[in-house]
Amino acid sequence: MVRVYHDPDIDEKVLDGKRVAVIGYGSQGRAQALNMRDSGVDVVVGLRPGGTSWKKAQADGLKVMTVIEAAKAADIVLMLIPDMAQPVVYKEEIAIALGRGKTLQFAHGFNIHFGQIKPPEDVDVIMVAPKSPGPEMRRQYEAGFGVPSLVAAHQNPSRRAMKTALAVAKALGSGRAGVIETTFKDETESDLFGEQAVLCGGVDQLIRRGFRVLIENGYAPELAYFEVLNELKLIVDLIYKSGLSGMYHAVSDTAKFGGMAVGPLIVDDHVEENMRKALKNVQNGKFAKQWIAEYASGSKEFNRLMADCDNLEIEKVGREVRRMSGLEK
Repeated sequence: MVRVYHDPDIDEKVLDGKRVAVIGYGSQGRAQALNMRDSGVDVVVGLRPGGTSWKKAQADGLKVMTVIEAAKAADIVLMLIPDMAQPVVYKEEIAIALGRGKTLQFAHGFNIHFGQIKPPEDVDVIMVAPKSPGPEMRRQYEAGFGVPSLVAAHQNPSRRAMKTALAVAKALGSGRAGVIETTFKDETESDLFGEQAVLCGGVDQLIRRGFRVLIENGYAPELAYFEVLNELKLIVDLIYKSGLSGMYHAVSDTAKFGGMAVGPLIVDDHVEENMRKALKNVQNGKFAKQWIAEYASGSKEFNRLMADCDNLEIEKVGREVRRMSGLEK
């Protein structure tokens, strides 16, 4: 069983007198910086000078510095820029500022687990991974609750790395919901697998293929969009709130029977075997090497895949339906 911590289990005084530098001010960077600040943590934000993020962080009342200045001034350096950008920023700016007694923190284990960043041995290396998009984490915090987080310690020369990770998670509001102890390896591999096989890749392909089958059989694109994409949110919301069983109890008996009887014929043992192959490629580093090489070579295939997605018929239909529904202008 995993170990789960809540606010009473966590000593927030670990962060007393410590400064946290949040590197990056995107969705996660903004939410984490504001939550920690509002929890009484000394927070600075490290950014490239002059950009929109710099002005946004200042407008939010945060102290903003260059990346290297923030890293030098902080006891805990939190990397919240994109995975593929982290190694260069680390090498050129963060590494210079690290030293004994400092902590390097991540929200995802990719670059540590796959060896793209190798911190010095006298630096604590931790992870606090909120299981939520940044805006939702901020909303939950402001509502007096929080979202669960995963925590891990990769290097622990100070012998208090996990205590630091837990204190940061508490400052984010996660101790109100639950903080789960894990490892960089398990977080990275399960996260990549979930994205590829279910959350992004799996759902994406189910939607695309369901839409195609309906269109091929003469159904109106707008009707197909509603049936395979628009209503998906309603089902996911039910699953999120009540689990699979709760979802089935909330839909019609016809939907119950059709879903449970026909679903396994669509997503069958062959699909599960493909999932096992995808997981193996995550575990053995094949996917990581592929993604790192793709980014290093200019992201041509990545850009092609994104362009193809943007130009799908379901996207063209979807933009019109979303405008009709008031979801887009």
